[in-house]
Amino acid sequence: MMPKLEKYTDLALDYGTEYGIKILGSLLIFLIGRWVARQIVTLIKKGMGKARVDETLISFVANGTYVALIIVIVIASIGNLGVETTSFVAVFGAAGLAVGLALKDTLSNVGAAVLIIFFKPFKVGDYIEASGVEGIVASMNLFSTTLTSIDNRSIVIPNGALIAGNIINFTSNNQRRIDMIFDIDYKDDLKLAKKVILEVLLAHPSVLKEPVPIVVVGALGDNSVQLYARPWVTATAYWDTKFSITELVKLEFDKHEISIPFPQMDFHLRR
Repeated sequence: MMPKLEKYTDLALDYGTEYGIKILGSLLIFLIGRWVARQIVTLIKKGMGKARVDETLISFVANGTYVALIIVIVIASIGNLGVETTSFVAVFGAAGLAVGLALKDTLSNVGAAVLIIFFKPFKVGDYIEASGVEGIVASMNLFSTTLTSIDNRSIVIPNGALIAGNIINFTSNNQRRIDMIFDIDYKDDLKLAKKVILEVLLAHPSVLKEPVPIVVVGALGDNSVQLYARPWVTATAYWDTKFSITELVKLEFDKHEISIPFPQMDFHLRR
């Protein structure tokens, strides 16, 4: 009995020593690998921060890199134990494919967010029109962008849908032109009407001196002569200036007895 007991004891010691060293080595691989992964992620964050990359993209790249490195470290740790890691790689690949197929729409939003961050068609605080809605960009994450409409509604747009169509950024440039149309009657003094509108534009404090505002005859309509006014303003003053000019022109038209015609039709009765 004693020789057999010694045999099993020696065998247990041999296995314990062999696998103990492997387990310790795998643990060291994991701990050191995780530390190295954190250092790499820190360097990536610092480098992208110095390059003034958007914070959302920095977070996305850092987290993705860390997860990828941890997966490699875990596989290396398991491989050190003598376990065949090919099956683990296949399992991770299959799991990644399944998750990708299940979350393809969500991942497309993430990809769209990366494109938005790289190409920067807009930023937080810009007034944009996209996906049939418009408003001020309130916030943006990896999955969606939130706009605040003029009447203070929150509009959440998936990033994938956002870049699928045209994006109109009204505030990306410092200056904007206001396109205005004023109708006058055919019987009114055309030159006087143009002079009145131009004086309103030149006197308005928000209208820029350069480019010079213009007033021209734009079209001869069915019921009126259409005068096109084209003043330039700063992007932030667009709406207030447009509303103000509309009111001032109406008041000046009233002073000079310039009429604003309404649609009408003449009937001629024949016996």
